[in-house]
Amino acid sequence: MKIVVLSAGTGSYYCGSCLRDNALVKELRALGHDAVMVPLYLPPKLDEADMSRGRPVFFGGINVALQHVIPFLRKVPRWLDAPLSWRWVLSIASVMAGMTRASGHGSMAVSMLKGEEGRQAKEFDRLVDWLGRKERPEIVLLSNALLVGAARPLRERLKVPVVCNMQGEDGFIDGLDEASAKEAWALIGQQAAHVEKFVAVSQFCAAVMRRRAGLPASKVTVVRNGINLEGYDRIRPPVADASVGYLARMCPDKGLEILVDAFIEVKRTDRIPGLRLKVAGAMTPADRPFVGRMKRRLASRGLMRSVDFLPNPDRRQKQEFLRSLRVFSVPVISGEAFGLYVLEALATGVPVVQPREGPFPEIIEATGGGILVEPGNSKALAQGLEEVLIDPRKGRILGQRGREAVFREFSSRRMAEGMLEVFREALAVARK
Repeated sequence: MKIVVLSAGTGSYYCGSCLRDNALVKELRALGHDAVMVPLYLPPKLDEADMSRGRPVFFGGINVALQHVIPFLRKVPRWLDAPLSWRWVLSIASVMAGMTRASGHGSMAVSMLKGEEGRQAKEFDRLVDWLGRKERPEIVLLSNALLVGAARPLRERLKVPVVCNMQGEDGFIDGLDEASAKEAWALIGQQAAHVEKFVAVSQFCAAVMRRRAGLPASKVTVVRNGINLEGYDRIRPPVADASVGYLARMCPDKGLEILVDAFIEVKRTDRIPGLRLKVAGAMTPADRPFVGRMKRRLASRGLMRSVDFLPNPDRRQKQEFLRSLRVFSVPVISGEAFGLYVLEALATGVPVVQPREGPFPEIIEATGGGILVEPGNSKALAQGLEEVLIDPRKGRILGQRGREAVFREFSSRRMAEGMLEVFREALAVARK
């Protein structure tokens, strides 16, 4: 089967959606299919071999933004604006311009959702023409629902079914201005007519997207996320130090501030000798002021010597970081579709303490690898962390149980097998 995955990149920092798309394409190839990943907006930032290598970036973020505000540029020939979509140019621009933030991008997001009727019609033509000439797919997968503006031209001009992943778009849309957000939800619902199947990464995500976009239940299915388990097969030795870990983007939405306050509370009780906080993950220039505030808060309590920060770790560094932990938490404040970091921690044998909301109850139920606490409450989180840290045997049992479940049920291979079932169903329906 010839499968094209259209994946929105971030340019300068690791993103769960990019990692998922890349792992999916890799596994589809291993299963004998001709799968390719084509980057949109920005090149992907990955900690493993790039499955989009050799493919151009379409809807280059600079061109999309300029065409949105300058009508003349919607007509210029490709050779004239092509340099603005070169990978290295886009990577630099993504760092300088904060191109992945929702704030201020409302009208452009709406325009993209309108597809060929929006201001970026030229970019849709380029993508569809190139796919028809170079790749000739049997099926196309959109990596998220914000790309459904491409569904109609792909389906009608290439005569192929379109499947669309859903991976937490509600968080981005909620960051738009109110009028744009309302229109975006309506457009996703309208464009659903051109999508054969929507695939959510969790039951929670499926319910949110069905409700907010008005998607028919018959069009929505769930294929849970999986991770590339290479490098996680080494058994983690017992960890002597009492370390609490965090691995996600260093931003307010991921709950780092709540974890910092919980760490301060646990240190105050002094029930866990030698306790350390270890923070790793993507840190963009836009995140630095927030990280600076967290460091100052910790320093004001005399705790910075008990805290380590590891910004933008690569895959090897990430795995070594996880192996150094006794317990893990990313106490997300708002909008999470899944949370690959939970699988990464569990794959290493580290138990997790997560908020009792979003996708985390279903992940903990499926893996048995952690405990749940009241969301948005640093004292409840502190109690949960202490519960695991004070009883090392309980932590080992939770970690081992979670690790076995991830290797059994949450590998990228299992994810790819689930997606193949969806693709076959979509092809069968389209051929009727």
